[in-house]
Amino acid sequence: MHISQVEKNGILICYINGDIDINTAPQFKKVFDKLIHDKRSKLILNFKDVAYVDSSGLATLVEILKGLRVYGGRLKLSNLSTKVKNLFEITKLEKLFDITPEEGDAITSFG
Repeated sequence: MHISQVEKNGILICYINGDIDINTAPQFKKVFDKLIHDKRSKLILNFKDVAYVDSSGLATLVEILKGLRVYGGRLKLSNLSTKVKNLFEITKLEKLFDITPEEGDAITSFG
């Protein structure tokens, strides 16, 4: 898995390339622990190149969201594949996360 970051209008967009699973979740969490430590307040995770997320990946995403909320940070997920979006719906996590169809929608929704 690889994560690249681009900042647009004070919003940090993280492009995830690869699966988020039991093998990659610790590396994934480490990247976001640093962003939480730095108190980044607006994050978008672009899932365009993520084909698979397992329960470890979901748990890590929940931990990241909780870490951001401690100081008022906001997280949006965009460009989820149908398979990944269905996983969020089945687990009812679509009610916890702010999911937008496209990255542009996520940027606009920050206001």
